[in-house]
Amino acid sequence: MKMIGWMLMSSTVAAHAQQIADTSKTVVANAQQIADTSNWKHTVVAGFTATQVAYTDWVQGGENALAWDAALDGKSVYELPTYVWTTTYDFGYGNTRLGTEGTRNTDDKIDIASEFKYKVDAYVNPYAAATFKTQFATGYTYDALGNKTANSDFVDPAFITQSAGGGYQPIPEVKTRIGLALREIMANTYTQYAGGEKTETEGGLESATEVEAHFQENLLFHAKLELFSAFKKMDEVVVRSDNTLTAKITKYFSTNINVQLIQEKAISPRTQIKQGIALGISYVLF
Repeated sequence: MKMIGWMLMSSTVAAHAQQIADTSKTVVANAQQIADTSNWKHTVVAGFTATQVAYTDWVQGGENALAWDAALDGKSVYELPTYVWTTTYDFGYGNTRLGTEGTRNTDDKIDIASEFKYKVDAYVNPYAAATFKTQFATGYTYDALGNKTANSDFVDPAFITQSAGGGYQPIPEVKTRIGLALREIMANTYTQYAGGEKTETEGGLESATEVEAHFQENLLFHAKLELFSAFKKMDEVVVRSDNTLTAKITKYFSTNINVQLIQEKAISPRTQIKQGIALGISYVLF
């Protein structure tokens, strides 16, 4: 009887050990699949533009000027047969100095977006997404006399949107999505962006449409339109649009035209528009 008991116990232990080993193999296989760099695709493009003008005893008059702008745009895509995870990051910062007016910001942007899409159909698929928008440095407004007043800073405010719904991609160059969203505005000192509070959270509907089209080998048009409407204010739509036309001149030099538009009544009753034309160095890091 003792022998039979020991045999049964040994069989049970062996079965549990085999089960643990199989589970460990599955976990390792999944970890290896995630770590497999062949499923990742990364693109990072860095750009820099600068303009400088200096006068010495120039009788026709003029103001010394120095302007520069740096940008870093990237995309990371992890794709498997069942799903695709895409993260984009858009950073920009620039300054200008004209005469004795001091240095002023001309560009200041941190824009990160991440989307997880589950592949169900060739055209329509469920998704979950999150976006984060803020800036690097203190922003100012200036009066007619040149006096400045601070009105924003790093993560002050910060705009965070989380959403889930359905995405539609009729052609490779165009994709759009619509879903339920939770939008949060965080502020510390400049609470006017968050309705006078440190944090303002609103539930609503979100839509995002993106176009990326190559008209020629050296001509790229990229446009993004983001819409959000809170449930308690469905008649007010927050609009953010960012459009860039880039022309590659040589391997390292390119020119681009950018137009940004923001319409948000809680921040400004008027539509905010920013337009820029730049010629400078552009280099694909990887």
